[in-house]
Amino acid sequence: MSDAVSGMADASGPVVPVGRAVRVRVPATSANLGPGFDTLGLALNVHDELEVTATESGVTVEVSGVGEGSGEGAVPTDESNLVARAALHVFDRVGVPAPGLALTATNSIPHGRGLGSSGAAIVSGVLAAKGLLEGVVDVSDDDVLRFATELEGHPDNVAPAIFGGLTIAWVDETGPRHKQLAVHRGVSLLVAVPEATMSTKLARSLQPEAVPHADAVFNLSRSALLVAALTQSPELLFDATEDRLHQTYRASAMPDTSALIGELRAAGHAAVVSGAGPSVLVLASDPAARLEAARIVEERSTAPGAGWHARLLAVDIRGGTVEPIPSSAAA
Repeated sequence: MSDAVSGMADASGPVVPVGRAVRVRVPATSANLGPGFDTLGLALNVHDELEVTATESGVTVEVSGVGEGSGEGAVPTDESNLVARAALHVFDRVGVPAPGLALTATNSIPHGRGLGSSGAAIVSGVLAAKGLLEGVVDVSDDDVLRFATELEGHPDNVAPAIFGGLTIAWVDETGPRHKQLAVHRGVSLLVAVPEATMSTKLARSLQPEAVPHADAVFNLSRSALLVAALTQSPELLFDATEDRLHQTYRASAMPDTSALIGELRAAGHAAVVSGAGPSVLVLASDPAARLEAARIVEERSTAPGAGWHARLLAVDIRGGTVEPIPSSAAA
């Protein structure tokens, strides 16, 4: 944590000026990538956007896009909103009185599909607070990762949402850390998104407390190979995405996902569960292979009760961004 952040501000100290406004943009993410359980993550070019203005008091939230409205799946529009909670968490951690917050969110990341929507919401709130605190308290990139991980519980989704690209995330005695890597230009991404949702909590509950030694060694080798495949040798992606630690255990909770992955892999495509699921991520070694995988997904969408949507995506290399909104534009 930066020295500035570690020093607490008292009530008579610095405050955020009312009317200050920032704009935030954060990408979706896919974690695990097969064997890299709770470690590897990839930023995708689907984004949630947010504008936040410091007000006198209270929290208001306007939502358009995913989570809009008042029915099932709608996100809260008060201080219980995850973005607002993340922003308020930062103010509490740095010891600066929180202003009121007026949030306007435009959401594109699907919820409950294994594409990092909760991580993106948390990162959005943390970055918004960082922007509002500009010139008041310095919040470093390491602080952003720390605060986001405190709320998310683990850094594998928030790290790529913050930094972009492929990230390796881990935790040591100093807290969460990351390494960002550039993805080989030959890698093409496809995400198959179903109509159904999946609870991350439920998915994690299906994990065993211990795994066989042989399975742990298997995943260690594949995780190392996957880093090489994604950064240098895309032709190795199929072998590199094999997994024995989490996908098999979770398959019973999302049989359609398991069936689609089986069909894609039988056809030679490097398909894995995206995050906790139920979306499927395909890491293709060339555009033609990606189109063939998309055809398989679309054919499955015509089956009775199926609702898969193939999305041709790219790696987001920028990660989360925050910029001030001029006062004339914010008014």
